[in-house]
Amino acid sequence: MIAFSSSPSPGRVVAQLRLNGSKVLSVQLNGETVRAITGAMVAFDGKVTFRGAGMGGGDGFKAAFKRRMTDETLSFMECTGHGIVYFAVDAQDVTVVELNNETMQVESRQLLAIDGNLRTDVTFTGLRGASSGQGLFTTTVTGAGSAALLSAGGPPIALEVSAQYPLVVDPDAYVASRGQLNQTFVTDVSWKSLIGEGSGEAFSLRFDGSGVVYIQPAER
Repeated sequence: MIAFSSSPSPGRVVAQLRLNGSKVLSVQLNGETVRAITGAMVAFDGKVTFRGAGMGGGDGFKAAFKRRMTDETLSFMECTGHGIVYFAVDAQDVTVVELNNETMQVESRQLLAIDGNLRTDVTFTGLRGASSGQGLFTTTVTGAGSAALLSAGGPPIALEVSAQYPLVVDPDAYVASRGQLNQTFVTDVSWKSLIGEGSGEAFSLRFDGSGVVYIQPAER
């Protein structure tokens, strides 16, 4: 199941990610480093330094090369020192998810911050429709630590996926997913047409397997 916020494992020194209301993330730093999307800092107190995370959002040349090739953009800044830093983006809701040596796939625009123990990468997620041949990619967050997600229109909704009940999601509502899931693309113009969005090639995300998919109440 999902843990939106929990304490770090014993012996693991990490920045403390906490919610300040529903739309602001506060991070307590005691010498640690947290990475957050560039421009998300709204206030801080104490002695904290900020710098660009560098190639691949701080995950090296390979991650930078993948992002350049796939257009999966993710611009991180590193915040280090002693104090509290506050982050927010366009009054979106913030949710803290605790990862325990696992991988979460996340829409890059919905990732706000991660602690220093987590790594990011880019992975291929399939083709946009059976005939287009256009590849789609997503950001992955891997390791043990805390990640802060953004969602528009309210807190994200966590929908469970099981072998008996696959899930189909509008790509504009998708935030993140985790677990043993297989993601495919299905073309379905009919239901999009019912809400006036049937122009062009309509496609949806289908998830099979076992896990959880997070969606936001408002579409992008």
